[in-house]
Amino acid sequence: MSARVNLLAPEVLANPYPVFAELRRDAPICQVEPGGLWAVSRYADIMNVLKNPQLFSSEGMARSMEPAWLGYNPVARSMLVMDPPRHGRARSLISRAFTPTTIAQLEPFLRATAERLVDELLARRDADFLQSLALPLPAAAIGHLMGLDASLYSRFKHWSDHVAVVSAISATDIEKQQQVQRSLQEMEGYLKEVLEHRRREPGDDLVSGLLTARVDGEALSDAELMSFLFLLLVAGLETTVNLLGNGALLLADRPDLLERLRAEPELIPSFIEEVLRYESPAQAGFRLTTAEAEVGGVKLPKYSVLILLLGSACRDEQYVPDAERFVLGRKDPANLPFGHGIHFCLGAPLARLEARVTLEALLPRIRSLSRTPEAPRWHPSLQIRGLMSLPVRVEPA
Repeated sequence: MSARVNLLAPEVLANPYPVFAELRRDAPICQVEPGGLWAVSRYADIMNVLKNPQLFSSEGMARSMEPAWLGYNPVARSMLVMDPPRHGRARSLISRAFTPTTIAQLEPFLRATAERLVDELLARRDADFLQSLALPLPAAAIGHLMGLDASLYSRFKHWSDHVAVVSAISATDIEKQQQVQRSLQEMEGYLKEVLEHRRREPGDDLVSGLLTARVDGEALSDAELMSFLFLLLVAGLETTVNLLGNGALLLADRPDLLERLRAEPELIPSFIEEVLRYESPAQAGFRLTTAEAEVGGVKLPKYSVLILLLGSACRDEQYVPDAERFVLGRKDPANLPFGHGIHFCLGAPLARLEARVTLEALLPRIRSLSRTPEAPRWHPSLQIRGLMSLPVRVEPA
C-alpha cells in the first residue's frame, strides 16, 4: 500500500472490512494514521502478540487513553492496561463479581426488564433501537450490579462514549477535547459520591464489596477504586449496547435472518456469536513493545505502539473459513472478540446473557424490523464499533 491508511477516515469508519482485507493481503504489519501506529491485521500475528505480554505490554493502551491534552484518566490506570503481576491482583478482585452463580442470578431481573422494554418499544412502533432497548437493558444490569441509579443510563452512556473515543481525538480538536474533559470530570464526581454513600451505608452490591475487599491485608486505594468503577461502567455498557445495536442492524438489513431466528429461537446464541465475530463491538486493542521485536517478519523498535485490529482478525480466513460471510449456525469459536489470555473479558458471559435475553424477549413479538434508508453513523473510535443511533420501525407479530 502506497499511502498510510487513516483508520478514522469517514469511508473507513463506514466499512473498514475491505481496508482490513487489503492490509492482511498487502501490508499485514504497517504504520497507519492516526499517530503512526503499527497496525497488526492478521489473526496469527495478533495471537502471537496477545500471548506474549512480557514483550508486548498492555501499557500501550494507557498511552493512547491518556494523551497530553487530557491528563489523568482513571481507565488508563485500570487492569485493562496492567501487565503481570499487578494485573492478576486486580483481576482476582473483579472476578468475584462475575462468577457463574452471580451471572445466573441476574437472568430473572434481566428478563423482566427486557419484557418491559419490549412492551414500550411495541407501543411506540417507531423508535431509536439503541435508546429504547439496546442501552437501557445493560444500563439496568450494570446499575443492579453496582447499586447505581439506572434512570441515569443516558448520562452513563454519554460518559462512556466519550471515554471510548479519547484515543481518536485530534490534538487540534479543542471543542471535542473539552467535551471529553467535562464528561470525565462529571463521571468522576458522580462515582466519588457513590463511594462516599457506600462508605456510610454499605449495601449488597459490587461497590460495597470493593470497599471491604482486602488484598494481602490492604484495602484498595481511592485511585484503584475509581479505576475499577470507571472500567466497569464503561465496559458494562459499550460491549452489550454495540452488540445489540450491530445485531439489530443486521436483522433490519437481512429479514431472512430475523425470519429464521423467529422460527428457530435455539439459534439465537449462534446469532450472537456470529455478530460478535462479523461486526465485532471490540475492534482494536493496543500494545507497547518493551524491546525490539519482530512481528510478522517486520522488526519494530522498542516502545513502538501497536494497534491490534481485532475486527480484521475476526474476518481472517485463518480464524474461520468463509470469513467475509455472515453464517448463522457457524460452529467455529468466537472468543477473539472478547480478547485472549490474561485480558480475556470478564464480562463476556454477562454480555452474552444480556443479548440472549433481549432477543428472546423481542423476536417472538415482532413480525419485522426495518430502518430508515440513511446510511448508519458509526462512532469515531479506534477501539469500538457501534452505531450512534438506529431509528427503526417494528411491526408486532
